[in-house]
Amino acid sequence: MAMTRLIRPLRRTLISSSKSVSQKNPNPLNLECLVSIVTTRSYISEMRKPAFEGNILRLIRSEIQYELEHFTPKQPVVEYDSFIVDNRPGEQWISLKKKFGEKEEIKIEVTMFDGSVPAEKSDKGIPIGPDVELHITLIVNISKGEGSDVMEFECSAWPDSIEIVNVLVRGKDKKPDQLYMGPEFKDLDDELQESLYEFLETRGIDDDLAIFLHEYMKNKDKTEFIRWMGTVRSFIEQK
Repeated sequence: MAMTRLIRPLRRTLISSSKSVSQKNPNPLNLECLVSIVTTRSYISEMRKPAFEGNILRLIRSEIQYELEHFTPKQPVVEYDSFIVDNRPGEQWISLKKKFGEKEEIKIEVTMFDGSVPAEKSDKGIPIGPDVELHITLIVNISKGEGSDVMEFECSAWPDSIEIVNVLVRGKDKKPDQLYMGPEFKDLDDELQESLYEFLETRGIDDDLAIFLHEYMKNKDKTEFIRWMGTVRSFIEQK
């Protein structure tokens, strides 16, 4: 198609200009010569393409080898505490599920690392630990049997702590953007805030979970990166 699009305007230009020239010096081979030039250039371009793709493949293979030499992927954990963990390979999220008591069902959707803040510094201005603290978002849904409303907590998981950002109760089929989202959690009464933290902690959503998720996501982050490079390599290798 690219060849056709190129030849058509060239053919029109040649025919238009040749009307005045053909009477003095007819040259029926001009178009053939022009097509030959275009074909030669296209052939050279096609010859360069494998070399260019070969360089990409070489770089990807080198990157994969480097990652595997400096990082040993771990088999994803399938259980934590009483939660069942779904790694969801190839996705940005993982899921955790469990039952609590007779009726409650708890489902947690967890992102990979999605932000960071500068690390806390000592009095001398020296970072305590890593230069940044990575952030993970948790969406915690708690329901009480089929057809019940859902209590939803939006939380931040820092390296060693869980922070509640927002709380709402919604119908099972209602989207949060259609609802009144309530006040910001930090604006609630201090005692109420503490009670809601305890509500989550009794269900296993606590600082220990944050520590687990950060370790888990370090492994998933590297594993998904290697998987992504392998997918790109496979696509380019296709003929």
